[in-house]
Amino acid sequence: MKLAIGSRKTKGETIFDIVNVIVMAIICFLTLYPIWFTIVNSFNNGTDAMRGGIYWWPRMFSLENYKTVFASSGIMSAFATTVAKTVIGTVVHVFFTAMVAYAFSRQDLVGRKFYMTLGIITMFFGGGLIPTFLLIKSLGLLNNFLVYIIPAAFAIFDLLIFVSFFREIPAGLEEAAKIDGASDFQIFTKVILKVSLPVLATIALFHGVYQWNDYFTGVIYMQRKQNMQPIQTYLYRIVAASGANQMANGAASGIVGRTTTAESVKLATMVITTAPIVCVYPFLQKYFVKGMLLGAVKG
Repeated sequence: MKLAIGSRKTKGETIFDIVNVIVMAIICFLTLYPIWFTIVNSFNNGTDAMRGGIYWWPRMFSLENYKTVFASSGIMSAFATTVAKTVIGTVVHVFFTAMVAYAFSRQDLVGRKFYMTLGIITMFFGGGLIPTFLLIKSLGLLNNFLVYIIPAAFAIFDLLIFVSFFREIPAGLEEAAKIDGASDFQIFTKVILKVSLPVLATIALFHGVYQWNDYFTGVIYMQRKQNMQPIQTYLYRIVAASGANQMANGAASGIVGRTTTAESVKLATMVITTAPIVCVYPFLQKYFVKGMLLGAVKG
């Protein structure tokens, strides 16, 4: 009995599979090892870590680095600010962008192509940092919590995703709502949003990750009120050595035989800062993939 065609791999295909597995394993290792190295050293005695040679497991396990970080009054307020701006900013962004996108999805909108063209131009050309800073200052948003919310309330890229999804919604739903006497706003809130949960979840995840990882806004626009800086800005200042020595020498001063260093405090802060989003992301990745396919052209 002859073997069916394709039931056995050729020698070339086998070699390709082996090489492919090796290359992918190397890429995975190069991607994951820096994270593991940071975690391992953050749980090691800071003074001992200065000798080097720690690669796979803590040589002198210690929690003093994390005690030092949590003893700092700044990190808890920074964490609270990050949670607040992520939640509020995501809700405002999703609702406002969806509302604008619903208008753009209507064929009877006057000037729709003109406004869409203006929006797309902003995807490729920006005014620059200085004009943006002057605009934020003139609006009174400097050292104001709303600087995290208002400038990020709208994004043309997310609008395009919303528009593509809204155009796929059957027109009969809107017509039925109009017959029942619903206004355009009622149709949007009670009909469109209820059938748009997949795209709403996708955009919420996109913007939520952006809000959590954003540090630049706090660095530029929240210089006087450091208690309102997000945790990513807090981490930036630690990594930039603007506060690590103060934390290591101040917050840890009560620890007998101080075992923390500026570098070990940095590593512990990195782990604390990135752990929440790293733990959540794997469970939400499917929505990111689905979001990239929303509105795709079907063959």
